[in-house]
Amino acid sequence: MAASDLNLQDALNYLIPLAHEADKVIMSLYNNNIEVASKVDSSPVTKADIMSNELIISSLKARYPNISILSEETVDDRSRLQNDWCFIIDPLDGTKGFIAKNGEFTVNIALSFKQNVVLGVVSVPTTGEVYYGAKGIGSFYEKNGIKSLIQVSDNTTKLRMVRSREHSHPLEDVLVNTHGITDIVYSGSSIKGCLVACGDAEVYYRFGETSEWDTAAMQCIVEQAGGVFCQTDGTPMIYNREDTRNRLGFLAVNRLDNIWLVPIE
Repeated sequence: MAASDLNLQDALNYLIPLAHEADKVIMSLYNNNIEVASKVDSSPVTKADIMSNELIISSLKARYPNISILSEETVDDRSRLQNDWCFIIDPLDGTKGFIAKNGEFTVNIALSFKQNVVLGVVSVPTTGEVYYGAKGIGSFYEKNGIKSLIQVSDNTTKLRMVRSREHSHPLEDVLVNTHGITDIVYSGSSIKGCLVACGDAEVYYRFGETSEWDTAAMQCIVEQAGGVFCQTDGTPMIYNREDTRNRLGFLAVNRLDNIWLVPIE
């Protein structure tokens, strides 16, 4: 499939309702007793992860049979490496937040072309909010049918940092102290990157390992909102890789000046 064969706006028009359908599946289980199993890497998985994944994967295969799929909850089909196009899916990002019932979990659907992310959708099941963006189209926030264009903040002082509720790293404290950051916003899942994209924060650093499906959708949204997203050493983050782990961490910031490279031992 050539780049010209896929209309990104048409894809968004299909994927946003699909994300909301996954939201409904997840919320149908949210107020029940949540049974938790452990995956090989000891991370938790629930029925909601699996059901959301099944819905999204079956829909994508029917609609886009020629595009490969990489999903957290599906055995990796490495033939994707020979395909220029790849959907990158996290059917329930923030499973720990789902289990804790803190509301801070998302559905992430992204699309990459020649290893660059060109489309991203992040929906928040508990609120009905959805953030989305695509190359050449921009990034948007939508709730209750009301859509607004979003852009990163242009703040250069009194910076606001997003930090995770579930994960922390000593280097985050180094950045806070070095740059005099006093305003910290705590959140879960890919919502954090979306807060940078819509101008509610300026910097988000993650030094621990994640995976492609954790970052792809929010990266596109941040970039199309005018922000910067890269690995913590300043190099580009690419997708549909042989090694799906983001081993160098990542950062999402509102401007190049806020890329603060820190030596990682």
